[in-house]
Amino acid sequence: MTTTLAGERSGTRRITFLVALAVFAQESTWNFYESQVPPLLREHIASAALVGLLMGMDNLLGIFIQPWIGARSDRTRTSWGRRMPYLVIGMPIAAVLFTLIPHAAASLTLLIAVMFCYALVANSFKPIAEALVPDFIAPERRSRANAAVKIASSLTTIVAALVSLLLVDDHPNIAFAIPAIIMLISIGVLTVTVRDNRSPAYRSLPVESKDAHGVDRVAPRVRDTFIDIVKDRDRSRLLLLAAIFLFGSAWASSRSLITPYGMEALDMSRGNAGSLTLPSGVAFILAAYPAAMFAERFGRLRVMTVGMTMFAAAMVLGTAVQSSTGTVVALCFAAAGGACFLVNAVVVLWNLAPSAQVFAAYGGLYTVSWTAGGFLGPALVGGMVDITGWSLMLVDIAVVAALSIVVVTRISKLRRRAGLTLAQ
Repeated sequence: MTTTLAGERSGTRRITFLVALAVFAQESTWNFYESQVPPLLREHIASAALVGLLMGMDNLLGIFIQPWIGARSDRTRTSWGRRMPYLVIGMPIAAVLFTLIPHAAASLTLLIAVMFCYALVANSFKPIAEALVPDFIAPERRSRANAAVKIASSLTTIVAALVSLLLVDDHPNIAFAIPAIIMLISIGVLTVTVRDNRSPAYRSLPVESKDAHGVDRVAPRVRDTFIDIVKDRDRSRLLLLAAIFLFGSAWASSRSLITPYGMEALDMSRGNAGSLTLPSGVAFILAAYPAAMFAERFGRLRVMTVGMTMFAAAMVLGTAVQSSTGTVVALCFAAAGGACFLVNAVVVLWNLAPSAQVFAAYGGLYTVSWTAGGFLGPALVGGMVDITGWSLMLVDIAVVAALSIVVVTRISKLRRRAGLTLAQ
């Protein structure tokens, strides 16, 4: 029995590392895309609003593509599994398109076309790799696996910054090639080492695909999955998607509006204000794994609630101690609290799924809720700032975070009333 447990733990660590590698490769290109494509657009477009609109194109595509492709992956059956075919085809194509971006920069039309194609392809496999976590890993250990994935994703910010610092000015084409090469190496490793038709979730599908009378059931489409969530008398899943949207709004606002906040409320230069979030990135990385461990011990919803409360309190603290140092400290505490939510929210959603047939679809719905919050949240908080002023921006963010706390608290009450738990 000891040997069996050791083998299971080794397998869990192995697949966690491989999924983290895939996500690291994907996010390396996305982070570099977000930081270096706007200057290419600015060479042709003077309007910052139009540049922002074009940069938001990938999020808009993701809202439609990711749930659909996730559901399609859930329905795929091949000798290689249901996830790997999408990764093996999509990641190399995305890598090639990514390397073409600087070469297309001389023409605005061509640049936008390549951007669109890259965003289309990259969004088509973005939720697939993370779906390998619930495919291979038991519910009780998914939080720590997802923590490793989130840490890998956070590290890509540092990689993108280093590539930008060392290569962009003198060798822009090589700079774009490096994240693409990382992606190709990653998919090469996954191709050799992963067959997701061997995962526990995939092996359970033949049983799950028969109804009570032994008749084949068709795996649900994403529309059917969402309708099922909306019509369910137990509102836990729908409320969780609402909480993801609300906290995503607060999180995105604390990132995207912090530079103007530093300039307007703290009288900082643009460069110094833009660096306010850097230490909080380290705080997030340090907090991610403990957030998973605490969740496995005390319950995911409880840890998420504590983390969101910590995030909101940190925003209030940053307003009470309104200085650059106070803001940095507040953002570090907020990032640590945010890690409690980010590491565990998608795991709770996976664990609420009725079967392994919809893991990727649920991951896509998580991404849509989070992305929608990231898209609308800064506008909402920006509107509140127009009323309250920049000096109270962090309090405005805390108000949005408080709404997400109310929703998660409601979920906890529903689960307790039903005699159910999400701590498993």
